[in-house]
Amino acid sequence: MKLSVIIVNYNVKHYLYQCLDSLYKALGDIEAEVYVVDNHSRDGSVEHIAARYPNVVCVESNHNLGFARANNIAIRQCEGEFVLLLNPDTIVGEDTIHNVLQFMEQHPDAGTVGLKMLKSNGEKAAESRRGLPSPMTAFYKMTGLCKRFPNSRRFGHYYMGYLPWDKPVEIEVVSGAFCMMRTSVLREIGLLDEDFFMYGEDIDLSYRMIKAGYHNWYLPETILHFKGESTQKSSFRYVHVFYGAMTIFFKKHYGSSSLLITIPIQIAIYLKATLALFNMLTSKARKALGFFSPRHKREPDYIFIGSVSSITQCRKLCRRKGLSGEFVAGNERIMPMGHLSMLDKMDTKNQKYVVYDIDAFSYAAILDIFATQPTPNVSMAFYNPYTKTILTAEEVISWK
Repeated sequence: MKLSVIIVNYNVKHYLYQCLDSLYKALGDIEAEVYVVDNHSRDGSVEHIAARYPNVVCVESNHNLGFARANNIAIRQCEGEFVLLLNPDTIVGEDTIHNVLQFMEQHPDAGTVGLKMLKSNGEKAAESRRGLPSPMTAFYKMTGLCKRFPNSRRFGHYYMGYLPWDKPVEIEVVSGAFCMMRTSVLREIGLLDEDFFMYGEDIDLSYRMIKAGYHNWYLPETILHFKGESTQKSSFRYVHVFYGAMTIFFKKHYGSSSLLITIPIQIAIYLKATLALFNMLTSKARKALGFFSPRHKREPDYIFIGSVSSITQCRKLCRRKGLSGEFVAGNERIMPMGHLSMLDKMDTKNQKYVVYDIDAFSYAAILDIFATQPTPNVSMAFYNPYTKTILTAEEVISWK
């Protein structure tokens, strides 16, 4: 077995479905097995996937085990020479996995490989390349110096903004959203640390790879990461878990450092978490007391590009949901630049979703189109003619 793909799912069945659709197109003739570890979803994820993808090995947990523990369950069972940890809110291009495997076979010292992650509007996500959060790197990040000087090798090291985007380079931390590893190396250094419930386990794993003498790589292959559809980042739980993970990592790897360094950083972590919680609770309280008058938010516009049959379905769905949209019959062959060929005629002041028919355009083509010219307020979306569902970064629109 060449590859084992592991996806941990929690209440994002539509995103998982789209992820699996792109994944199986990318696997092609690669000998692979796919595991979905479901963390006690209540949205019918398991039944939804089993009906369409019976070959997926589905592990149904009776509890939310967290990211690390759920992945470890599948890692202990998998038989692939390589393991790919993949988020359910990602979409991969048709050649992506083949190219990553080829790179790893050509670089036997590569422990992990990560990719260029796109935001939904085509912008490159900074977390595609990260440096280890050493005490000083963490200090620069939390004080805002990283954001102020993103291309500085000293101040901007957290996101390694000084590295090129268009060629393979060594990095320090590979994101868990797409993390390709050698199974033998993973079992040599140990699996994901289950002290991390969510967040931080990818940093810890990457650091252990480096300490064991392996290299972590960034490749300019492109994926979409909707980023956090299963996480409410304004919630108390998010703040608690995220900053808790940073504290675990720091104590584990830098706990023996000089107290003059460690104490200020740990204090900063707690202050940052406290401030985030205070701002969140204050905002909610002010809204509840009516200090904010609600503003009318204009509904986004939709541009549908696809086959005649899919356009017909989208028209009906728009009428049913009360959506405003434009409809363009086209495919990858006759519209190789997709919506970019119409961009000069588009009003981009308001939020627009360009909805691509996945039968008319390959995933790779859609990602390339958005990566070519990222445009504020213009985001990619997908129409699946099989599920009759529109998928955006913010919501799922379907007949049901």
